[in-house]
Amino acid sequence: MLRLSRPLNLLLAALTYILGASVPAYLGMPIQTLPFVLGLVSVLLAQASMALFGEVFRPHNEPLIEGETPQQKETLRSNMLYISVGMIATIASIIFIIYINHALVLSSFIFYLSSFILVFAYAIPPIRLVDLGFGELTLAAHIAYVVPTIGFLFQAGENHRLLFVLATPLIALGLAYFLILNFVSFQSDQKYQRGTLLRRLTWEHAVPLHHSLIAFAYVMYALAPMLGFSFNLIWPAFLTLPFAVFQIIQLRAIANGNPPNWKLLTSTALAVFGLTTYFLTLTFWLR
Repeated sequence: MLRLSRPLNLLLAALTYILGASVPAYLGMPIQTLPFVLGLVSVLLAQASMALFGEVFRPHNEPLIEGETPQQKETLRSNMLYISVGMIATIASIIFIIYINHALVLSSFIFYLSSFILVFAYAIPPIRLVDLGFGELTLAAHIAYVVPTIGFLFQAGENHRLLFVLATPLIALGLAYFLILNFVSFQSDQKYQRGTLLRRLTWEHAVPLHHSLIAFAYVMYALAPMLGFSFNLIWPAFLTLPFAVFQIIQLRAIANGNPPNWKLLTSTALAVFGLTTYFLTLTFWLR
C-alpha cells in the first residue's frame, strides 16, 4: 500500500510546502512552528489520499498489485478507501484546530478547499480527471501551486506575488515530469486503455509539449527581474538547467528511435523538479 500512495509525490509535496513556508522567512516574518507542522501533515495527507482514492476507483479490469487474487484486490481496495476517508477526516480536524486557534485566514481556507476539490476531481467518479487526460496537470497544479501556497499562507496570512513567480515554472516542470512517467508506462496504459495525457496527445504532440514546458519554466525564471524581483533570488533554479537539457536530449533520442533508458530519464526528470525546488528553498532560508 505504501507504493500505491506514491512516495515520490509525497516527497515532492513536502519540498514544495517547505519552499512556500520559506518565502515568509525571507520577507522577515518569524516561522510559526505549530502551523508549519500541522500544515505539512495536512498537505501530505491530501497528496496521499489523492493517490489512494485514484487506486480505489481504478477500473476493475486493472490490477492493483501484480499477481493479486480477486479477494486480495477487494480487500486492498476496501482498506485504501477506509484509510483515504480517515486521511480526509484528519485534514478536516487539523483545519478545525487551526481555526479555533485563530490561525486560519480566509485565503488559507480557500486553498484548502481547492486542495479538496483537486483530490476528489482527480480520483473520484464521475469526474475522475485521471481518466480524462487531465490527471497529470491536476497533480502538477496541486503539488507545485496549491501545496506551497498553503505553506506560505500559514506563515504570512496573505498571498504574495513572489509565490506566483516561483510556482508557475514549477507547475511546468512538474507537468513535464508526470508526462515522462506517461512515456514510461505507455505500453501498460495502451493495454488497459488508460486516459493519460500522453495517450490523449499522442507521441507526436507530447514530445514537443514536453520540450516547451521545460523551456517555459526557465524563461519564466529569467523574466523574474522584469517583474520586480532580484535575480539573486532566482538564479539557483538555473543550476538544474544542464539536467533539463539532458532530459530533453534523452526524450528526443527515444522519439527518434533510440533504445530508451527509462530509469535514467525518470531520475533526470525527478531531479529537475526536485532540485529546482530544493535550491530555491535553500536560497530563501539562507537569506
